Amino acid sequence: MTTHPSSGRQTTHEREDAQVSRILTWLSLAAILSLTGIASQAWHSGHSNHALILLAFIVPVLANMAWFACTGNRDWQKVGLLIIASVLFTYLIASGGESNTGPLWFYVFPPLLFFLTNLKTGTMILLLVYLVAIIIFQFPNLPFVFAEYESDFKIRFFATLTFESIFCFVLETSRLKARNELLDLAQTHERAAKTDELTNLSNRRDILNRLSEEYSRYQRSGHHFSIALIDLDLFKNINDQYGHDAGDAALKQFADLVQTVIRQTDVAARWGGEEFLLLLPDTSLIPALTLAERLRSEIARNNFSFQGQELPVTMSAGVCTIAQADSIDSMLRQADLQLYNAKEAGRNRIAPRVRNQNTVAEGQPSS
Repeated sequence: MTTHPSSGRQTTHEREDAQVSRILTWLSLAAILSLTGIASQAWHSGHSNHALILLAFIVPVLANMAWFACTGNRDWQKVGLLIIASVLFTYLIASGGESNTGPLWFYVFPPLLFFLTNLKTGTMILLLVYLVAIIIFQFPNLPFVFAEYESDFKIRFFATLTFESIFCFVLETSRLKARNELLDLAQTHERAAKTDELTNLSNRRDILNRLSEEYSRYQRSGHHFSIALIDLDLFKNINDQYGHDAGDAALKQFADLVQTVIRQTDVAARWGGEEFLLLLPDTSLIPALTLAERLRSEIARNNFSFQGQELPVTMSAGVCTIAQADSIDSMLRQADLQLYNAKEAGRNRIAPRVRNQNTVAEGQPSS
């Protein structure tokens, strides 16, 4: 059976990425307004060079927003904003901003960094920026350094920044752990809603949804598909003679064997009780009958047992293709009718019996 991976986790990632992109767009707008306001205040305070440099940072922010609007590339949006923020904070530390308050803006960086990257990448970038800050603080005579800070300020700055970084790291770790636990729980519930608890095959609700999807695909592109409705012969006798635990064991063994016979693209489901349904995409009638007959032969040849007792398990099946029906309900009715015919003809066989020029798909046990 094709195991369709749950799309819940992927959908969540896509939704989170879209939300992050929206937040980054608003952060970019807020950064433009903040830079404009601070630059205006610096200009009126007589720090014209500082004001012009701050205004110059607006250009790459706008360029990053325009690039994202044109390409929709969220990864580059994050990388671009991180580079701009890193350069801006480095400049504020090196220049001192106004009255040597530039480094204080650096407190914005750790939460932004962990929000935009994973914990490992965020920590590495943070350590790199730490190194740059240490160099600036310890070597005020470097060509690009225009500020000099007192020792007390440097000690308090690094102490508080380290505390904030550790705090952000712990919070992000807790958030990710809680998020992953919720996703795992949601995935478990999603799987439980689509899976038969006893056999681990698709349940009736899931196979009906898959049938509907396959029928829609057939209407759009003309891809034929078939179904096989299967019933375990005289299954009530197994329950009556060997007990319901034996019956459950037989159902599990049957489900395991089905999954070794059908193709990766096929879907097996427990239709109800001892009935099963196979969905066979891109399959016309003759290949569907051939697969059903191969499964019937495997079932008849294998030994089913429970606590050392051999269980008499055989199957009958009715096959129908979409070419013979005009709806899902019609397919199911015809498959059910063919299953009835197989039962009436003696069980342990496939219906209908179809011939072509080279192959006889008798749909019955070979002698």
